[in-house]
Amino acid sequence: MKARTADAAAARRNRLAVRVVPNARKSEVAGWIDGVLRVRLQAPAVEGRANEELIRFLAELFGTRRSQIVILRGEKSRDKLVEIEGWDRTEPRLELAASGAMRRATRAASAGGKG
Repeated sequence: MKARTADAAAARRNRLAVRVVPNARKSEVAGWIDGVLRVRLQAPAVEGRANEELIRFLAELFGTRRSQIVILRGEKSRDKLVEIEGWDRTEPRLELAASGAMRRATRAASAGGKG
């Protein structure tokens, strides 16, 4: 029974490649680029503030606790590999957030503004 529980937990622990853009106006999903999630963060890339904001933002986005999100690689880089426990890749939250960001960017571009 324990093996099945461990398998279920591992199935709900997924990795996500993220490209971070610090010092944004607000924290938001900016979309997908070549299979990497682009996230704008309001926090600066100073003293780990951007990493803290990334974890907080992803926890809110996926409906998990901050303790369930770990930066596996890239703590001092804009390109990061993040592991999220309790997130099932079949859940549409990420796709909805990314598609909303893409719609906003398209509207802003057609209006001549920034996305």
